[in-house]
Amino acid sequence: MKISVLIPVYNEEGTIEEILRRVKNVRLEKEIIVVDDGSKDSTGDFLRALKDPEIRVFFHGKNLGKGAALRTAIKEALGDIVIFQDADLEYDPQEYPALIDPIIRGQADVVYGSRLLGGRLQGAYRFWHKLGNNFLTLMINILLNTTLTDMETGYKVFKRDVIQGLNLRSNDFSIEPEITAKVLKKKLRVFETPISYYGRNYEEGKKITWQDGFSAIWAILKYRFVD
Repeated sequence: MKISVLIPVYNEEGTIEEILRRVKNVRLEKEIIVVDDGSKDSTGDFLRALKDPEIRVFFHGKNLGKGAALRTAIKEALGDIVIFQDADLEYDPQEYPALIDPIIRGQADVVYGSRLLGGRLQGAYRFWHKLGNNFLTLMINILLNTTLTDMETGYKVFKRDVIQGLNLRSNDFSIEPEITAKVLKKKLRVFETPISYYGRNYEEGKKITWQDGFSAIWAILKYRFVD
């Protein structure tokens, strides 16, 4: 079974080479789809110079947002299973086998890698970042009658026909609650599995801010009631 690893990229010159090395080292049949979302540093130059048959690269002429980059990658995916992979080294690609296992076994249509289930190595969170994540996850749970622990996780895994059938619209970080709301409204089989997390701080280049939190709240409310 082939997997498509989707990597949205914006100004990741310090980590892009390493994350691609780590993904390539995973012993699974795969394709790697990278979307450079208008990077202003040397990320684009590095990606243009790549000559690797396992990696396909697409470029946005300007920065449109993580959601736009993911939507571009989703349309191009050819694998049986689709995995989202951030480029900032916060998540460990060696955990792919555990993430895809419920789908391979026929138990799940969607798998979320949860940073909050316990049992895996965790970097200490920024308090307000964790509180915001917990609040957004609680909103999803209340409005859509579920028990997720980590809606904002960077590791989301899907059967390809599931993710390509969601008709996604968001361009920014609101893509996360939009995907979650649409998955849950379709009554798909959603599983969570614990993952490791090596979180960056804002000084190290973390991009999500409190403004994105307000956008996520609006997206949760919107996509609870709108397709």
